[in-house]
Parts: sequence; C-alpha cells; structure tokens
Amino acid sequence: MIRKLTLAAALLAPVSVAAQELPTAPYLPLDMAQTAAQAAVEACAAEGHNVSVAVVARSGVTKVILRADNAGPHTVGSSTGKAFTSASMGRDTAGLAGFIGSNPQNDGLRDMDSRLVIQAGGLPIRIGGALVGGIGAGGAPSGDIDATCVRAGLDAIGAE
Repeated sequence: MIRKLTLAAALLAPVSVAAQELPTAPYLPLDMAQTAAQAAVEACAAEGHNVSVAVVARSGVTKVILRADNAGPHTVGSSTGKAFTSASMGRDTAGLAGFIGSNPQNDGLRDMDSRLVIQAGGLPIRIGGALVGGIGAGGAPSGDIDATCVRAGLDAIGAE
C-alpha cells in the first residue's frame, strides 16, 4: 500500500523542467552604428573628403551606409567591402593587405569571398573586447585617410 501511494505521489507531483539558458552574444546596436558612421563621415568632410561609410554587424550584414554628398559612386561598394572584411577577419584591412602581400602563400585570402576588399580603410569594431562588427570608408584620396575617418567613428562610440 505504501509503495502504491509513493508511486502515485511521484507520478502526480509536478515535474519541473530546468530550462536551458539561451546563449548571449554581444552585438552592435543600430544607434551606435549610426553614431559611428556619422562621426566618420563628418571627420572626412572636415578634411574636405566626400566619402561613404558602412557599418556591418559581426555577421557581415550591413547595418548602416552613409554616403556624403558628391561621394563617388564606387565609394558605397568600397566602404561596405572594407567593413565586411574587417568584421569577417577581425582585423584592419591595411594590416590584412600587408599580411597577404608579405607572403605569397596568403594570396588565396583575396579570393576567399567576393565581398572582401583588401585595401586600407576598414577597422573591426570591438566593444569590451568582443568583436561586434566592422566599419569601412571609401572615397578619400588614400586608404590611410579612410582609416583615420573610421577611427573617429570608433572613438565616437567608445569602441576599441
């Protein structure tokens, strides 16, 4: 009799299921992406350069594109490619170009994905040490100037 009661109590007792916690990952909020892009465009404009600036999420998906008045038509693709490359590879595009150029064995990286743009002007976006995206500019007279502009964008949002 006691066995039957114990078994019935065990079967009728509510069963609690321990829910697994969903994984969390840092991400780049839209307002931060917009702030970074605007600051980068303004930094280049202050130097007299009409550029486009793109910000992509860690996934490579474009979050923001800003094109300055009179920026060349090629600048949108260039900035997006640089941002994508920085987010994808987790490094600055100028450093990546040097890495590829310094060793012929690395040359295959150029053809890894048609969206990669291996020219100076793209920087990864890291917040709190986590890679959350990439930012790129295109249209200044040199990639180094593009990189200086996107650095201003990172500074505006406190990114590394």
